[in-house]
Amino acid sequence: MPTSTVASFVAALPKVELHLHLVGSASLDTVLALARRHPEGGVPTELEALRQFYAFTDFPHFLDVYRRVNLLVTADDVVTLVTGLAADLAARTVRYAEVQVTPVRHRLAGTSYDDLAQALTDGRAIAREEHGVEIGWIFDADAVLGPAGAEETVDFAVGHRPDGTIGVGLGGSELGISRADFAPAFRRAVADGLHSLPHAGETVGPGEVWAAITELGAERIGHGIAAAQDPHLLAHLAEHGIALEVCPTSNLRTGAAPSLAEHPLPALVAAGVPVTLATDDPGMFHTDLDAEYLLCHEAFGMGIPELAEIARTGARVAFCSDELRTRILAEIDVVAAA
Repeated sequence: MPTSTVASFVAALPKVELHLHLVGSASLDTVLALARRHPEGGVPTELEALRQFYAFTDFPHFLDVYRRVNLLVTADDVVTLVTGLAADLAARTVRYAEVQVTPVRHRLAGTSYDDLAQALTDGRAIAREEHGVEIGWIFDADAVLGPAGAEETVDFAVGHRPDGTIGVGLGGSELGISRADFAPAFRRAVADGLHSLPHAGETVGPGEVWAAITELGAERIGHGIAAAQDPHLLAHLAEHGIALEVCPTSNLRTGAAPSLAEHPLPALVAAGVPVTLATDDPGMFHTDLDAEYLLCHEAFGMGIPELAEIARTGARVAFCSDELRTRILAEIDVVAAA
């Protein structure tokens, strides 16, 4: 099938995006404006230098860059980031997105929790009203801040609970940091009605994916690509319908996967694991959701039926309203049939 035909299909395909970090979603122009407002932050203030700044050498380098950009963001900037993201999502026919925000990092950058909660609420309302995009919030604990940082994250999610709050996550480095150490915070979050949505198995082996499931009660896994190394884990994910939020371009940019030829996404799909596509940090990785779908066609040979099913999987495992889910699934069927 011609790539142009698939590209037209992908452009029209209603989608959800379930693994997307707010700061990492900012376009180069947006980050450039932030850097020029805060030149003391050490982020390049010229476009070509900023492009080079985003040329990641490995996963730790990516994390360092992300935190430096995060330090530039004020409460007013949060609204700008949310509304800019919504415009970008709408242009890619994304109807619903679950966006990860790391509240402790914003506090460390000088934004109060009251201001952060209000900015997220305001930005979400604008996203719906002006762009037709519904947003849910996942409050992400940075693993390097330890269990105390996770407890503070849950405090924010439970105590402030901005409109659209759906769950808590766990991101950042996995090396030498066990998912199990964060179990008390996640148990408290779940007891307060929040969903458990941690990253795991992005840069380390399948043991941490197991830990996310058994210790954190994970309902979906961020990345989880290391699951492909463990047939028993693949069977467990498929049997229990635990979806993986797979971000192919991100995995290449950070070195989590050495090449597309070695990326495990086809093996995950072949094993019956629910897979949804996402961009992770599209501004930093120079991608968008349409590009991720097209990559699956060009690199993995997926045709329109397979891509439509990935879109359906995203809608099925999203924590949106049943009404919105039903509408998105119906729209997907209409586009796929055409």
